[in-house]
Amino acid sequence: MKFGLLLLMLAGLLTGSRTEPPATLLFVGDMMLSRNIGRIMVEQNDWRYPFREIKEVLAQADLLIGNLEGPISTKGTKVGSIYSFRADPRSILGLTDAGFDVLSFANNHVWDYGRDAFCETLDILQAAKIDYVGGGIDYVAVHQPIIREVKGAKVAFLAYTDLVPRGITRAESRPAVAFLDLEQVIPDITRAEELADLTVVLLHWGNEYETKHNARQEILAHAMIEAGADLVVGHHPHVAQEVETYRDGYIAYSLGNFVFDQNFSADTRSGLMLKVSLKNKKIERVESQKIKFTPTFQPILSSNEN
Repeated sequence: MKFGLLLLMLAGLLTGSRTEPPATLLFVGDMMLSRNIGRIMVEQNDWRYPFREIKEVLAQADLLIGNLEGPISTKGTKVGSIYSFRADPRSILGLTDAGFDVLSFANNHVWDYGRDAFCETLDILQAAKIDYVGGGIDYVAVHQPIIREVKGAKVAFLAYTDLVPRGITRAESRPAVAFLDLEQVIPDITRAEELADLTVVLLHWGNEYETKHNARQEILAHAMIEAGADLVVGHHPHVAQEVETYRDGYIAYSLGNFVFDQNFSADTRSGLMLKVSLKNKKIERVESQKIKFTPTFQPILSSNEN
């Protein structure tokens, strides 16, 4: 009996000594679910269409994070430019089926159809159990991190943009968007660091169609890493930009498009996903995965392109 008990104890120790597989965070870029993509979904009556070709890849992530470019709503009146987006509420099925956990709602298209469309989008995301950051009911809400726990690690998410009217970024704004200003961002990062093991900052910034980041992006990103952020992930240029290591953190200046009807150039016909592996509550590895787009705008891994 003693020998058998010893074997059981030894087996338990060996099992306990096995390291858990690392947690995986997967970041994707801009997602616009209206215009030509919305038309295709209506014509095919398929609201999961944009993500069908890459769904199996997305399913491998423990947390899936992207940027929602524009409201999901039937409400509001167009107040933006001719490039204004508003997706059919049925398109939320594609986001939930793809497995999105966190979406940035701080970008230059969130106000394309005004307050009513903005607020309905928040309600639709909440009902779908998808967290949103950077845009919310008021100034206090958008400066609070969303914290998700994955395999024992608490990850805080914040999001900002400097591409919206300042009138929706002020202390009295309801609803509000978090403005990309270091005087606001640095205190938010400090608070997030107190609440979580890792802090991720999502930024909608930079110059459209520029494949290299600019000096201002670098200054801002470096300051955020110095303040304690572990990862800075950008979008808006619609093309991929550099991924760099800075001190103990990582910066992806732009992931480019993920779902967008912009196959008009070699640069817009490709993008990046960022795969981040966590181990022992730290970033163990960061990998960029190149994607391309089918003629009807579905993302696919570049290696799987026909």
